[in-house]
Amino acid sequence: MKLLLVEDDPRAARALERGLREEGFAVEVAFDGEEGLFLAREGSFDALILDVMLPKLDGFTLLAEARAAGVAAPAMFLTARDALPDRLRGLEAGGDYLVKPFAFSELVLRLHNLLQRAPATGRIWAVGGLTVDPVRRRVYRDGDRLDLSAQEYALLELLARNAGHVVTRTRIAEELWNMAFDADPNLVDVAVRRLRRKVDDPFPEKLIQTRRGVGYLLEARND
Repeated sequence: MKLLLVEDDPRAARALERGLREEGFAVEVAFDGEEGLFLAREGSFDALILDVMLPKLDGFTLLAEARAAGVAAPAMFLTARDALPDRLRGLEAGGDYLVKPFAFSELVLRLHNLLQRAPATGRIWAVGGLTVDPVRRRVYRDGDRLDLSAQEYALLELLARNAGHVVTRTRIAEELWNMAFDADPNLVDVAVRRLRRKVDDPFPEKLIQTRRGVGYLLEARND
């Protein structure tokens, strides 16, 4: 597995690089956001590990521009900023979020979880007028393509894989962000509200259903 590590602190970067190599990863290191973005675009990495506070280009912007360039590798943010707006911004950008200081063993475990998430298959999920294509990572509603963020797409794909069945808030938090739901009880609900604005609000038929106290499901419903 090949990793891109973007960390501006040379001592921390070298320590992480050494530890990750000992775990069997191939690691390439960049020390600022612009260099990291160049390597992300040019290289073929299995995952990106990004400090948030970087010179020249912050980690959030780096990932957004990498995604716009077609880089689909899963990403993990490393940051000392633990405020809710920062965590939401990181998750919205489509990255996992690990707050400094952290145990190296936790980083490795969460990195393996990122890499072991089920790859996309050739199946296209269809619910009502909604179609989700996991190979091309495209979503259509009544023939119109929807522009979703990485987080919104990941949440919708999870619901689509389990169409007709309730997906609990705990499972959503664990599968999308590798975090315990009770760490932030509003996080999943905020993510679902944002997804609904694009998937449901412009259309008369609502597909994302709420099961109060349990979670959410994707299904066509005739009231």
